[in-house]
Amino acid sequence: MSIRRETFLAHVQERGEYPTLPEAERAARVVLALLGAHLVGTVRAELAARLPETYALILLNPLQAAEPLSPERFVRATAAWIEGATEKTALWDIGAVLSTVAAAAGDVLMSEVLLQLPPGYDLLFGHPQPT
Repeated sequence: MSIRRETFLAHVQERGEYPTLPEAERAARVVLALLGAHLVGTVRAELAARLPETYALILLNPLQAAEPLSPERFVRATAAWIEGATEKTALWDIGAVLSTVAAAAGDVLMSEVLLQLPPGYDLLFGHPQPT
């Protein structure tokens, strides 16, 4: 079951402390486009099914990545795609979006998502994994 668009954006806005919904929207679009390039198969499809249609389509039609980005490079790429962003503000944007995605996904699916990503993404999602 997917979360409604308004609810998803409200959570991103709250977690990111954005003054406006367009700022939350911008962060969600960029982060999900980059994330989608790192997920494949049924895991990406299942995650998309839990998101509002607008964001599911972004996740399913991602930016192209030649190789998986480390968490540090993911932050730098996010900063590059958001006008005026720094790595620090990009990390904030990523946290707001990915923690909302993690809540929508649930623990079982999040475990599967994290298995497809390079080590360290658990912290970006706000779901630290035991080592």
